[in-house]
Amino acid sequence: MKNYLSLLGISLTLTISSFAQDIKNNPTSNHGNKFEQLGTILPTPNAFRTASGAPGYKYWQQRVDYDINCSLDESKQILKGSQKVTYYNNSTDELSFIWLQLDENEHNSQNNANYQESSRIPNYPTIGLIENNLNDLNRNIDNGKGVRISSITDMTNKKLKYTINKTMMRVELPVPLKHGQQFVFKVDWTYKITDRLVDQGRGGYEYFQEDENHLFTIAQWYPRLCVYSDFQGWQNSQFTGRGEFALTFGNFNVSITVPADHVVLSTGECANYNQVLTPTQLERWNKANLSKEPIEIVTLEEAIKAEKTKSKLTKTWVFKANDVRDFAWTSSRKYIWDAMPTFVEGKKIMCMSAYAKEAYNLYRKYSTKVVAHTIQTYSKFSIPYPYPVAQSVEAANGMEYPMICFNYGRCNKDGTYSESIKYGMIGVIIHEVGHNFFPMIVNSDERQWSWMDEGLNTFVQYLTEELFDNKISTKRGPAYQIVDYMKLPKNQLEPIMTNSENIIHFGANAYAKPATALNILRETIMGREIFDYAFKEFSRRWAFKHPTPADLFRTLEDASAEDLDWFWRGWFYGIEPCDIAIDTVIYAKFDYNNSPDVLPKLGQPRRIAKPMIPEFDDISKIRNRADKNIRYLTDIDTSLRDFYWRYVRGIEKYDSNVMVPPNPIGITNELTAEEIAKYANLNLYEIRFLNKGGLVMPIIVEFTFEDGTKQTEKIPAQIWRKNENRVSKVFVTTKSVTNIKLDPLRETADIDESNNIWPKEIIKSKFTLYKEKANARGAAGGLNPMQNALKN
Repeated sequence: MKNYLSLLGISLTLTISSFAQDIKNNPTSNHGNKFEQLGTILPTPNAFRTASGAPGYKYWQQRVDYDINCSLDESKQILKGSQKVTYYNNSTDELSFIWLQLDENEHNSQNNANYQESSRIPNYPTIGLIENNLNDLNRNIDNGKGVRISSITDMTNKKLKYTINKTMMRVELPVPLKHGQQFVFKVDWTYKITDRLVDQGRGGYEYFQEDENHLFTIAQWYPRLCVYSDFQGWQNSQFTGRGEFALTFGNFNVSITVPADHVVLSTGECANYNQVLTPTQLERWNKANLSKEPIEIVTLEEAIKAEKTKSKLTKTWVFKANDVRDFAWTSSRKYIWDAMPTFVEGKKIMCMSAYAKEAYNLYRKYSTKVVAHTIQTYSKFSIPYPYPVAQSVEAANGMEYPMICFNYGRCNKDGTYSESIKYGMIGVIIHEVGHNFFPMIVNSDERQWSWMDEGLNTFVQYLTEELFDNKISTKRGPAYQIVDYMKLPKNQLEPIMTNSENIIHFGANAYAKPATALNILRETIMGREIFDYAFKEFSRRWAFKHPTPADLFRTLEDASAEDLDWFWRGWFYGIEPCDIAIDTVIYAKFDYNNSPDVLPKLGQPRRIAKPMIPEFDDISKIRNRADKNIRYLTDIDTSLRDFYWRYVRGIEKYDSNVMVPPNPIGITNELTAEEIAKYANLNLYEIRFLNKGGLVMPIIVEFTFEDGTKQTEKIPAQIWRKNENRVSKVFVTTKSVTNIKLDPLRETADIDESNNIWPKEIIKSKFTLYKEKANARGAAGGLNPMQNALKN
């Protein structure tokens, strides 16, 4: 074995020698900054947030309870409300004022956040574009939209002083609110509900001209308390329409008065179904609670009938929700409503959907079952779903709130639907229902860090889609799907750790890139078992609390024993892409027959035909198929299979031709017969890698041998820690290699795969095997092999 080690020593010597000039010419190439600890980039741990990423022993957060009465005027599209607010100061600070969000002021021409965007005239300008730019030009003219505050008083009806600044309202307290105290006050308000398709808001109404009916999605609709936290005080950044919501947990009692023929779905549980449902509908509701299939509580026939007549009477629906950070609801006479239960750790969750006839053939078949699947899967990867209800509402948009979300997915006029609409609908339902976990429970600051909301949720959405159907085409999660974004010029990129309002490519940066990064951590860097444990620990620690990015970073390291600062630095704070290239391959083989010192070139690889749907069998799909414990929903419930499901299973064809194998080079030796027998069949390949992109990542090498078999070796990213630009690695194989390929399963988001494949020309090394006595010359005062290499 000593002689073998000598061989390796010389091989590595030549590697060092070849890099010596590079280091000399570029003294920064070995500085190792990409592996420095994040240090002061992260906030200093304290009694509120520990260095482990867990809440500290002095952690606190505020609480707010709401009692709200509201009424909907459908003919005038007016919403009127009155609310009693109880605010609890659990902080260590004394508060002289509190801040509330008036999100509907986004639509007011005067009181919006005034974050204007550059614009241009497209080929087909929309009404929304025109309206938005009219608002920009007419800021001195009140367009009548936004929240109108009628009064703010304490419980003795004494008026409180308040100031509205754009989308935020400051209420001054009569006396400072100390730790442990609570303050109760009342707010009366009204606003004109906006046309969601024109004003492009998160909530509003949609008007159906064919049957002259409205569909209302009421969101961000009441004055809501801002978060006051230990890490930033008041989160009162203006609402521009993009950065979403930082909100305080509490309990809600809400009474909603609507036309009597409307169906209302809402955050929380309804407390008076026996008053608002017909006896037949109530019977169906009770049956749905025990069903294994969705039961229509309001049927298609009833919804179509209700569209034709409009009741002049009203009904009041009462809902209660505890430990939630927000409240949203929907109302329309157009709704079909179905429901069925699912169970998480023995607890029943009613999964429900509401949709108009325009979406019937899609939502009736898929929606409620996808809700149940989402709740089950997210509970597996994060925490058990804690609420009693989860609902999906088809409303031609996508937005999320506790226990309820609004999604798209309508059929064609004849009831048919396209493959893209089907899978788009399934994806958006999973995504929006998944938001119950992130950020409705693990309650990050969306206004500051969109990725902690959208990115974490998109990551678990990807896991959930994969477990719905192994052949589903997923766009966010697989590493290769982020490549086009990572290829963009640097002046078009920004780090993931960018404020929501300043992100250029919002979908790629806030959704896709963080989701991809987490999937790479799970599949390629940490492994599923270690990552899943750490991610669940983060979810457990910060359920119903307010985590920051530092809490996530620290927890994933704390629960895994992995130093990931290089990963956070590269993926979350940096913009460099991954582009690892094979620079040089040096080959050596011990040939006891002293064959000629020549090695022929290898043939060129043949292209592999691009597969159809899905574009690529990524590593998650492969591992999921290998896991015998996984059962896909489309296998469990064959009623979900349709034309597209059957079609995609017959198109996977690949051209897997292999290369002509090389002949080994010859080297001389002085070994014994025993040593010859031991080393005769070993092949040495020294591969020199270039980091052309700048992002340090693991190096994954696939060898194809002359007999057609393959072998994959994975080198951790830490190989770059002493030289971020160039590294080399020696591999020993018992078979001759015909082809070398980097990142064969496209796990690292490498932006240039053309430099990932060898052969080009394998360069023959100029060293030979020799006995240990050769090294003894160094001990006798001469130069050792490494010194010789560096000298020469």
